[in-house]
Amino acid sequence: MILRRVKNVLARAKSELRRSFTEEHTPQETAGSFSLGVFVTMLPTLGTGLILFVVLAWAFDRINRVALFASVIVFNPVVKWGVYGASFAIGTTILGPVPGVTRSAVSLSAGPEVVTRLLVGNLLLAIIATAAAYVVAYRLVSTYEYTDIPVIDAVTDLVGDEESAASDDGVAADRDS
Repeated sequence: MILRRVKNVLARAKSELRRSFTEEHTPQETAGSFSLGVFVTMLPTLGTGLILFVVLAWAFDRINRVALFASVIVFNPVVKWGVYGASFAIGTTILGPVPGVTRSAVSLSAGPEVVTRLLVGNLLLAIIATAAAYVVAYRLVSTYEYTDIPVIDAVTDLVGDEESAASDDGVAADRDS
């Protein structure tokens, strides 16, 4: 029963990816959706970006929902701590150090200056990551669409072969006993 559910989920994911990449959206729309997702995910939205994703996906038919939500996988909460550290470093480089704050003596009175540096650096990083995400996603989707590389088929067939082999072993073991 569990294997049947897993196979159904994999089949739906496979068909959704194929439809998303080839039938429903152009490479520009897919790359734009992914890069929009990267921009929103990179910003310090404290989880409200997901609400924005739902609203955007509902409001616009040209947004590739799979690509939009895939950005959350790339910039997950673990990765975002590194993004915030890099954002603060970039903001400090651009705006200078926070007056009166050293690494050993940080006080709450410096909060607005620290947040300003974080936001400036984060916005700059988000713009750079958005441009890079568009280029990479566009190239990947274009390559998939025009060369018809069976990446999705290979991955799901590999997973399917392992599952069928495991289920075949279980059936053979049941027959033997």
